This record gives sequence, C-alpha cells and structure tokens, in this order.
Amino acid sequence: MVPSPLHVSIGDPRHPPRVFDLEQPRTDTMPIHPAHRPGYSYVLHRRHQDSYGQDGPRTGASGMIVCMEHTGTHIDALSHQADQLVLCGGIPVDAQVQTSRGFTQHGVEQIPPIVAPGVLLDLPAHFGVAALAAGYAVTAAELEACCARQGSTIAAGDVVLVYTGNEHTWGDADRYLAGPGMAGDASRWLAERGVVAVGADNMAWDVLGLRDPELGCTLPGHLLLLAQRGIYSIENMRLSELAAAQVYRFMFVCTALKFVGATGSPVRPVALATA
Repeated sequence: MVPSPLHVSIGDPRHPPRVFDLEQPRTDTMPIHPAHRPGYSYVLHRRHQDSYGQDGPRTGASGMIVCMEHTGTHIDALSHQADQLVLCGGIPVDAQVQTSRGFTQHGVEQIPPIVAPGVLLDLPAHFGVAALAAGYAVTAAELEACCARQGSTIAAGDVVLVYTGNEHTWGDADRYLAGPGMAGDASRWLAERGVVAVGADNMAWDVLGLRDPELGCTLPGHLLLLAQRGIYSIENMRLSELAAAQVYRFMFVCTALKFVGATGSPVRPVALATA
C-alpha cells in the first residue's frame, strides 16, 4: 500500500530536505524505444508577437506537446503488459477492457500518487566501475550483494531505484538503448520483497532484446512486475546525483498524469533526503 502523504515524515521542518530531481530533460533528440516512436515533439504555436498591441502591454505564448506515453522519464501502468492476454489481477484483455479509447481497468489514471520510502542501489560503486557494460544483465545475487555493501535493506512498501551509470549515455541514443538492465531473477527477487515500484536509468528496466530462458520472452521484468505482481516500473531516470551524494535512503515522490485509459505517463519523480 502506498503511504498517505499526510502520514509521511520528511524530517525537521526547520531544516528542509534536500531535493533530488530524477527526471531526464525532454527533447526531440532524446533516446526513444523503437516501439514508441515518433516519440516527443514540442512546437511553439502562439508567439508573443501574434497578439502584441491587442491588450495593452500584455502578450502571451503557448505551444503544443506531442508525445508517446512511454517516452522520457515515465511510469508504466499495469495495462501496459499482459500475461497470456490477462492483466494483473486476472482481468482478461477483452473488448470491454481494451477499447479504442484506452483501458477501462488498470489505466495510468488509477496509479495513486506514490509517496513511499525509497532505496537506491548503486551498482557502479558496488562493482568499482563508472558504469555497467552495454547489455549487462544484473542478477538477484548482485542486487543482494549491493545491498550488503551499502548496508541497505529492502522492505515491503519500498520503491527501489537501480543506478547503472547508463544515464551518462543519454546523448547517444544507440548506446543508451543498448544499455544494461535487470535479469529476470532480479525482478523476481524485488517482487518477493513486496516493493511498490522499481526504477532505473535505462530504457526499459530490463535488458532490451535479451530473452529470459525460464519465461521464454524478452522484458521478463515487465511480465513479472506489471502483469503478475502489480508493481509499477519507472524508466529513463536520472540517478547519478543520488549516487554521487551516497544517498541510499530517502522519501520518494512520483505522480502520474491522469491520462484516462492510458498505458503510461510522463512523470517527474523526486527524492527527498534529510540529513
């Protein structure tokens, strides 16, 4: 269960928490998964000169945003993935649930605001490298060893964010898409601990294109977390500042836009760290 923000302590109000912005900037050149192209575009539609002189000294400007749900830093709704054409909770993917206007169940608008304890797992520090290699699949044993090295524990209700160093290739779309991710057993290990959500600094949490031999599919974490366990996934995060500050425990805040029936939403997650 996601804690109510009314019952979450963020420390002494006389000493505000340090705020870490975990969203990547959105541009038309950012990396986009092939399944979610054309991606993102912003066009300035109304310019200040268009209305100059019509209302005294005041003018206005506004633009148009076009984007796929799963671009930039975003959260996956439970309707994003199915297991044998069944959504999480045993909901069949039929014409009543999956419509031309989106999903009537497990749409992104049904994700409550996430305000929960957060844990960062810093894998580059654990392995003594700047970043994990392209295509590297992180195992459950490696996540567990990273926890031990940091002195971190994962409890039911936590949000677990995994830093791989892949975010530093954000400006190189091909390299970013080829980045590391979680092996299937890593997702299973986290699910067994009852986490609310997971996130990473890569395109898909999983390793793109890597087939899981046990499940017989690619993106095993998507199947295990979203379709089978009801655990949200946040992708394309910025986690290097948390890692550099060695902030491994924090309060995590993330809210999805209420796009009714959608399978995902852009988000701007933040971490609140107290001294």
